[in-house]
Amino acid sequence: MNLLILDGYDEDRGALLSARLGPGWTVTAGRHADPREVLASRLAAAEAVVTQYWGAGLPPAPRLRLLQLPGAGFDAIDFEAVPAGCAVCNVYEHEIGISEYIVAALLEREIGIARMDASLRRGEWRDGFVLGAPLHGELHGRTAGFVGYGRIARETARRLAPFGVRVAARTRSPDPSGPGAELVADLAGMDRLDDMLPEVDYLIIACPLNDTTRGLIDGRRLGRLRGAAVVVNVARGPIIDEEALYAACRDGTIGGAIIDTWYRYPDPSGGVAGERRLPSRFPFETLANVVMTPHASGWSAGLLDRRWSVIADNLLRFERGEALRNVLPRPAGASPAAGAP
Repeated sequence: MNLLILDGYDEDRGALLSARLGPGWTVTAGRHADPREVLASRLAAAEAVVTQYWGAGLPPAPRLRLLQLPGAGFDAIDFEAVPAGCAVCNVYEHEIGISEYIVAALLEREIGIARMDASLRRGEWRDGFVLGAPLHGELHGRTAGFVGYGRIARETARRLAPFGVRVAARTRSPDPSGPGAELVADLAGMDRLDDMLPEVDYLIIACPLNDTTRGLIDGRRLGRLRGAAVVVNVARGPIIDEEALYAACRDGTIGGAIIDTWYRYPDPSGGVAGERRLPSRFPFETLANVVMTPHASGWSAGLLDRRWSVIADNLLRFERGEALRNVLPRPAGASPAAGAP
């Protein structure tokens, strides 16, 4: 079996993957930026490809039967360009890191340890009981509202429950007996999203980006939030209207935002020392009520080992002709996947 891994390839992890797959596999590494003739030769031989990106401009891959994403998001996959009979699968495992990030961000928002530390290093006793300073917040008794109630939201709800946080959620397919439903006080469909917004202290965006969610949180919906409410985006930037979010934070019509997923990204080929690029056309970096992180919430120590374990298992399932994990449904009109009717 011929496996091609495009971009993001770690040699040590690749060696472990080769050992896990066994002698029946030939594992090759490449990049989308390789010379076209080199990429064409590798794709022509590939029966399985691991990559996060697939577009119409790629050379033909006539033998391809499994397109395995190394992450969860599939907005960079052009399903029309995927060969007929090829299954497309994604992988999760990021929900642990992201859920811990959300809890940490909410706790920091309420307590402000970093701010206290900075003040006391200047000799300023602006917090605490010694001089009767204002009280800091608590997560206990707050309401977190999730837009989307998949793996990330469920893991976060499990971690918020011991803090006494009330959870609400709006999801495409609400199931009162489904996984994690027991953690949600208010579970309903997306048609009742507007009803949830005035009730939440934290609005956490955790749904996929697609045609129905692009711009879902617009100026009107931001206007339905409480004045002190905070928006947390760990999904995809364009789910929230960029200009409307900036204006709401700038004007103080909401309490602020914690933003990990953005509207503009650098070219990943430059690595960490590459291009400097602010993540929005609006100056979020000037706003004190905004916390900015560089799409790092899920980039945690255990992520890659967990993901590549799942990927290896799926490749072995592919080799044995068994049912694959996390097969993505094709959009209407796209060519059918392997095994589809």
